[in-house]
Amino acid sequence: MLISLFVLTADCQGCDLSSIRVQPTNTGEKVGNDKVFEVEVKNVCSCTISSVFLRSVGFSSSIVVDPKLFRREGTDYVVNDGKGIPSSQSIKFRYAWDRAFAMSPASLKVNC
Repeated sequence: MLISLFVLTADCQGCDLSSIRVQPTNTGEKVGNDKVFEVEVKNVCSCTISSVFLRSVGFSSSIVVDPKLFRREGTDYVVNDGKGIPSSQSIKFRYAWDRAFAMSPASLKVNC
């Protein structure tokens, strides 16, 4: 029992902000003059992560972004309503603006 607990704990040790990959992609679509971007937030941690927050200074969108997938809370943006993202899984959302916004992981909770 102690050995399995050690292995479980060791798996979580490598999970930090670098365990979230944020990849924006220009879809080639347009809404008016604004480009449509799809953002993939991927969990590369070996454990489920939750309470994922991204930092994106000045973020705005000319289309409605599903608030269950991405919404402002305080100075950052919560992903997936704060719910868990299993290992190797992604959450995707779209927004439209004249340019892509820089987005970086701000915080997360590791659930091993």
